[in-house]
Amino acid sequence: MIVLGSTSEVAQAFVEKALQEGEKFEKIYLFTSNKETTERFARHIDVKFLQQSEIIELDLTKEIDYNAFENINSTVLFCAIGYLGEGTEEGLYDNKNTQKIIDVNYSKLVPVINYFAHKFENRRSGTIIGLSSVAGDRGRQSNFIYGSAKAAFTAYLSGLRNYLFDKKVHVITIKPGFMATKMTEGLPLNPKLTATPKQAADCIYKAFRKQKNTAYVLPIWGIIMMIIRNIPEFIFKKLKL
Repeated sequence: MIVLGSTSEVAQAFVEKALQEGEKFEKIYLFTSNKETTERFARHIDVKFLQQSEIIELDLTKEIDYNAFENINSTVLFCAIGYLGEGTEEGLYDNKNTQKIIDVNYSKLVPVINYFAHKFENRRSGTIIGLSSVAGDRGRQSNFIYGSAKAAFTAYLSGLRNYLFDKKVHVITIKPGFMATKMTEGLPLNPKLTATPKQAADCIYKAFRKQKNTAYVLPIWGIIMMIIRNIPEFIFKKLKL
């Protein structure tokens, strides 16, 4: 299995869930921009599950050497890479902040997934799981730069799913709502609408086994976002969301 964003609590919870359920992987490739944190997780799954892994450095803010990925082969790719950035008014007009949000969540991420999607296509098998966001369902003033990048990522996953369908490769789009992770630490999240990494991992694994196309981590978010998507624009533009 290839794990993009392996320092993510959700990614690590999904790896553990899959191994607990008896999934067998010759090797798990842990892509990370934080080697020290990932090494601790690699040791953990080695001790607990006797699972072999390999750590591969990946920083989407730097030039990527695709030659380093040439010998990596897998049947599952799990992508949990994401960057919320600064959502305040100051952050909105900070072009470095804006560029990093777009790069990490979409423009620099898509070529990496494409690289492995091509390998899956040539082998005519595999599953790609991408974590997008409910923020991509409709642009809202509180996080629309992040939301626009996630909207693009959702559209990319949808098109990739359509393209790879007859190549026997399945693509799953996961749309978490609020999640209790390092990325959202300090934000005033409603506990009834917030999932733990373990809850997210359970949902994602179920979607993986059932080969779903899209899934919200907490079902309530599907209802919330359906309502938000259907608010008429002349009303929606006046709301504080």
